[in-house]
Amino acid sequence: MAYPVHRPRRLRRNPVLRDMVRETRLQPGDFIYPLFVVEGRDVRRPIASMPGVFNLSLEHAVAEAKQAKALGVPSVLLFGIPNHKDACGTQAYAKDGIVQRAIHEIKAADPDIQVIADVCLCEYTDHGHCGILEEGHVVNDATLPLLAQMAVTCAQAGADIIAPSDMMDGRVTAIRRALDEVRLTEVPILSYAAKYASGYYGPFREAAQSAPKSGDRRGYQMDPGNVREALKEVALDVEEGADMIMVKPALAYLDIIRAVRERFELPVVSYNVSGEYSMLKAAAQLGWIDYERVMMETLTSIKRAGSDLIITYHALEAAKLL
Repeated sequence: MAYPVHRPRRLRRNPVLRDMVRETRLQPGDFIYPLFVVEGRDVRRPIASMPGVFNLSLEHAVAEAKQAKALGVPSVLLFGIPNHKDACGTQAYAKDGIVQRAIHEIKAADPDIQVIADVCLCEYTDHGHCGILEEGHVVNDATLPLLAQMAVTCAQAGADIIAPSDMMDGRVTAIRRALDEVRLTEVPILSYAAKYASGYYGPFREAAQSAPKSGDRRGYQMDPGNVREALKEVALDVEEGADMIMVKPALAYLDIIRAVRERFELPVVSYNVSGEYSMLKAAAQLGWIDYERVMMETLTSIKRAGSDLIITYHALEAAKLL
């Protein structure tokens, strides 16, 4: 009863048939679009290692968020780059900080745009690490109140979702308690639950001006060789009250996305990170790949692995094709 009775090619004969039986589908609503917001006016500064991505002043960030929504991309993820940095990252949790103002401006322009606030200190500290440093080491528990304070000021500015990316132990509990204490009980937490210490973050650090001045982040981000640890991290964040969970990076960690999808019922978000984006752009500039085809194939692979939502710098380009 095998060949010639079974001929899978029958369902591949033409584009209509292929579309009818396609198992994994992308739509613009699957995407979250990251934005890098800076101080100043009329700033639209290209990021050399990320063609097509810019540092944006507030008015340009608002315009970019509105363009994303017009293309069917409902949500933006905000990273703020302040003019002033210090050891404690005070601009991260200032009520008039750059990211808080960006949240307010975008929500004022269109309340229906879903704004996600990345909560971490790395863009705001003068040493570039994600928490308080003592004798060259990031101190976990002393960092938690600052992350909680940043989450509160971002939520008060209008953020729809809080996304802690710092990888401190216990941060979801600290943030949930802080939000609840000021009656922001309905603001969900999207936890960067399985965030690996990856070489794919290089272009992002140029964009966010957040490279560590000494050492690296392997003491708090996950080892790329570990799977069971990722499931433990996700389980802990779920127990602490996370409403959604994230795997980062995406493309080199499709097995982690699949493992998390099979184990947990919460929405799974994956971050198609800067290095993954820049590799495609660089190869396309050299004429080595069909950029649009490979971009869509990459995003489909992330969705196929089990991701419900994809944070990606490709969001607008992909949405236009869809």
